[in-house]
Amino acid sequence: MNDQFFQPMSGNEMPRFGGIATMMRLPYQPTSEGLDACFVGVPFDLGTSNRTGARFGPRQIRSESVLLRPYNMATRAAPFDSLRVADIGDVASNPYNLQDSISRIESAYDDIIKNGCRPITLGGDHTIALPILRALHKKYGKVGLIHVDAHADVNDTMFGEKIAHGTPFRRATEEGLLDTNRVVQIGLRGTGYEAEDFDWCRQQGFRVVQAEACWNQSLAGLMKEVHAQLSGGPVYISFDIDGIDPAYAPGTGTPEIAGLTVPQALEIIRGAHGLDIVGADLVEVSPPYDPQGTTALLGANLAYELLCVLPGVNYRA
Repeated sequence: MNDQFFQPMSGNEMPRFGGIATMMRLPYQPTSEGLDACFVGVPFDLGTSNRTGARFGPRQIRSESVLLRPYNMATRAAPFDSLRVADIGDVASNPYNLQDSISRIESAYDDIIKNGCRPITLGGDHTIALPILRALHKKYGKVGLIHVDAHADVNDTMFGEKIAHGTPFRRATEEGLLDTNRVVQIGLRGTGYEAEDFDWCRQQGFRVVQAEACWNQSLAGLMKEVHAQLSGGPVYISFDIDGIDPAYAPGTGTPEIAGLTVPQALEIIRGAHGLDIVGADLVEVSPPYDPQGTTALLGANLAYELLCVLPGVNYRA
């Protein structure tokens, strides 16, 4: 093993219930300097519209991640053999001021990505996608987007506010952060304020795959189409845990019935392998609504899967 690459701490070195709860028990370092990828938490939920608690998501996801091991037995991905990865801790959001928090997050990500590090973000509510995309745009220009969610998050306002967890992709579109012909939204469902709520997305050029189109089938074929559509430029993946059915992920602020299954979630992420993924987030895990930790455990596994599809990861055939 090459000593330049960090490895998650083995359960044979320290019992999994012991030690400091970094993501996957990786080394902690305070900045992204020298890293190819990093895990970073954004404990923020001032943008939520229903149940708060996503500010506790990063800590609980890290706690549940102690069960994860370095190698992906399904894809043979070996991220820690080819990428230098660490946990760089949390962005210090302002618990009393949403606008200041957005500025803090954007500034933090300017630093995180300036040398090419690709962040895997542990949220936090979905508001955080906007400042992250703002930072990415300064480095990469317009990005394509794979957005998994029960909700389109393209409201113009929420209770009169322009920035909240239901507005980030409307603002990102208006600000020219997204390559709108390379945006795919998967899992949208539920009730709306108007029957045409998802049509705004389609009018911008987004591909919208509602949850009903995903029922009772593999999404491998869909992801081949998505891969072809999004290739040729940088891609960001934004994964809201409420995209998955609340039977599997009850610990979230705005649950919607009849969502994606866990295997479908894995198919979506694994189907993105080979794209130029410049970062990803896993948001809206709200531990107070899942005392068993099932949702955070799922979030930890999905964050690991996101790491496994970053460019440069060694897939061992």
